[in-house]
Amino acid sequence: MKSNAPRRIELLAPARNADIAIEAVRHGADAVYMGAQAFGARAAAGNSIDEIGRVVEYAHQFGVRVYVTVNTVVYDSELRDVERMIAALYRVGVDALIVQDMGVMRMDIPPIELHASTQCDIRTPEKARFLEAVGFSQLVLARELSAAEIAAIVEAVSVPVECFVHGALCVSYSGRCQASQVLRHRSANRGECAQICRLPFSLTDARGNVLVPDKHLLSLRDFNQSDRVEEMLAAGVSSFKIEGRLKDASYVKNVVAHYRRVIDRVIAEGGGRYVRASQGVHEVAFEPQLSKSFNRSFTHYFFDARRPAAGDKIASVDTPKSLGEPFGVVDSVRGAAIAVKGEAQAANGDGFSYFGPDGKYCGFRANRVEGNRIFPLGRVSLPRGTRLYRTFDKTFEDAMLRDTATRFIEIDATLAYRHGCLILEMAEAGGTSAVVSTYVDNLAPASTPQAQRQCAVLSKLGNTIFRTRHIEALDTLFIPSSLLTRLRRDAVEALLRAKRVAYRYGYRRTEDRAALFPSQSLVSADNVANHLAADFYRSHGVVSIEPAVEVIQPKPGEERLVMHTRYCLRHQLGACLLTPSGSKLPRELYLRSSGSIVLRVECTCHDCGMKLYATT
Repeated sequence: MKSNAPRRIELLAPARNADIAIEAVRHGADAVYMGAQAFGARAAAGNSIDEIGRVVEYAHQFGVRVYVTVNTVVYDSELRDVERMIAALYRVGVDALIVQDMGVMRMDIPPIELHASTQCDIRTPEKARFLEAVGFSQLVLARELSAAEIAAIVEAVSVPVECFVHGALCVSYSGRCQASQVLRHRSANRGECAQICRLPFSLTDARGNVLVPDKHLLSLRDFNQSDRVEEMLAAGVSSFKIEGRLKDASYVKNVVAHYRRVIDRVIAEGGGRYVRASQGVHEVAFEPQLSKSFNRSFTHYFFDARRPAAGDKIASVDTPKSLGEPFGVVDSVRGAAIAVKGEAQAANGDGFSYFGPDGKYCGFRANRVEGNRIFPLGRVSLPRGTRLYRTFDKTFEDAMLRDTATRFIEIDATLAYRHGCLILEMAEAGGTSAVVSTYVDNLAPASTPQAQRQCAVLSKLGNTIFRTRHIEALDTLFIPSSLLTRLRRDAVEALLRAKRVAYRYGYRRTEDRAALFPSQSLVSADNVANHLAADFYRSHGVVSIEPAVEVIQPKPGEERLVMHTRYCLRHQLGACLLTPSGSKLPRELYLRSSGSIVLRVECTCHDCGMKLYATT
């Protein structure tokens, strides 16, 4: 049953560590997600239980939720470790777990809320309905979906739907990429992705003839939906997820602040249909600019259309590194100085990238800047007309090292004196309140107005999360400043205690044991790696289960499907088989890397996708 209440809209930010999580909250996040010490899909982004508890304590003051990723596949030998870790996360107040492995559904764990990770590969209404039925409270959809496909899934379920809005893209359907495990024995589903997709490949025919030499043909541009937020809301998205649990604080601050501004504007224009999912006022001391942070240039991926228009390039084939922001064009090179035409101003220490005459990605650092002339650190040879991109803005990054945002909650304070008691009430606007009092015998009438002095004392909340919006003072009574200070301190402590008590947790939904999984068989890409996951699927109607590739040894010489993508090389290269231009490339295609990786390309025109096979 769909509710007619305003839809709670959540901006969900990544965090590599506790300090970055707190910065995400300060810059406007409604929720943060981070990894624990193990079993998160980013092995390099783990955090202790105590550090996660520190984030919870800070975030919950603003109604900001904290999610922890437990989204790797789990081996049988690790089940008890996962159970213990989940219990510890529950005790420190984590709001929800982001889960891939269905073995979690059969563990002995507290009733913590569960979210279905994007690694669950949710692309259809049927899959979404099943995951809701078995107890998931939020569904993270596949990144490849169009607005219409998202809307169809939203219509099929009653739980909130979460979609990525910004950041790096996996070329394979998330959770179904086996390339890293098969080719490098490093499981992407265990947080150890070798990023095969970011390598340079040559496209060849069956005989090895090179058709496209040495390009990053599987390396996608970065997702950027900042101009599609309104359309995403219209499709029914409730949680907007920023990718980047390995990113630094500068990236998180900048991207969160930008999307906060965009989402707030759309909520304000929504006619009451939407409401922000957390509390507080945040003030940012810089101008957010997405191009300033790491990006491989941007794409809307498949959001606008199942088949992107010709010329709408999805991949960053020239480099997997950050392209940065367009800066200018080389006007001349005289001696060590590079004169640049453009409106942007460089600074000492800026980093620049460009593509050389051979098409190779290159870069340099500015040692000195004089007007429009850049003096590189080291020798650089650039032809006139070369386009420069700024990959590191020293001025911007230096500013990001400072405190760049504050977040606070506005309160009203009311003083009263009744029956010998001095009473102070502090109340959030439309929220929690607290009242403290002290017995004071015979407060003396004041000979001068007291409101200004009393307000000054009560508004000294600098080290707290509160700021006074309105104070109702006792203008005609003299109250010693020391007494007001003590009351203010007691009231703040009482209000924080009241907020902790009033905080609303979600809990795990009841599992519908009669719900049937949409398929009766599972392949290795469905990532069943332990007996509890197998038991779960069998109890929901699955008959045939092929174990995850992590727990089986592929046979030597066996050809295996290692990637399934919605991205199609033929479309990227303007040779779609469904168009007359398809004849530009032979039907049999291979990707070959200098490191001896060979991938057979199979374009699946019936669903407009691509499969890549490797021989073990």
